[in-house]
Amino acid sequence: MHSLTEENYLKALYYLSGKTGTVGINELSQSLSIKMPTATNMMKRMDEKGLVHYESYKPLRLTEKGRHSAALIVRKHRLTEMFLVEKMNFGWEEVHDIAEQIEHIKSPAFFDKMDELLDHPRLDPHGSPIPDKDGNVPNVKHTRLTDCKPGQEVTLAAVLHASDDFLRFLNSRNLKLGSTLYIKSVEPFDESMKIVYDNGHTESLSKKVCERLLVE
Repeated sequence: MHSLTEENYLKALYYLSGKTGTVGINELSQSLSIKMPTATNMMKRMDEKGLVHYESYKPLRLTEKGRHSAALIVRKHRLTEMFLVEKMNFGWEEVHDIAEQIEHIKSPAFFDKMDELLDHPRLDPHGSPIPDKDGNVPNVKHTRLTDCKPGQEVTLAAVLHASDDFLRFLNSRNLKLGSTLYIKSVEPFDESMKIVYDNGHTESLSKKVCERLLVE
């Protein structure tokens, strides 16, 4: 059983390693807002536990055991977010901090029941895949809105880097998962996009926003 601190490290490594599977110790320390010597000492301890591959001056990599443990923490977090939205009527911009606390509950039965009550969702409220109880992650393929062309009609399926401020921004434009977006034009100068949705509503979105919108 892992400590709360170890779980936070595992989750950070899981997110930061992404497609490459590795992450630098400096990137990890910055992500967790801790000093590098502190992160290094923790990585040495987690290496001894078989959770991380650690070598001086080389990128960090989760072991199979570490990745499985991290996926189960992510599962608890994303299930909790979905439960808060679907069963308790929280907004999608309100659930992250609450889920950060609940994800450290140790009881698998608690989260299995949550999963059952939600009818085993594959995605969380922000469109991110929810690992199953074995740590397997559903294969979800999305495209960034910035990779789409004028004239295409797409569905908003997920958001990247779903900070509370960003989600409130989307709320203010009534942009939500499932919205059908028609790409009217792309501005050559700054690559901002003009989209039409909700029965004719037109909105101009910056490239920074469009990069964080995933569509299908």
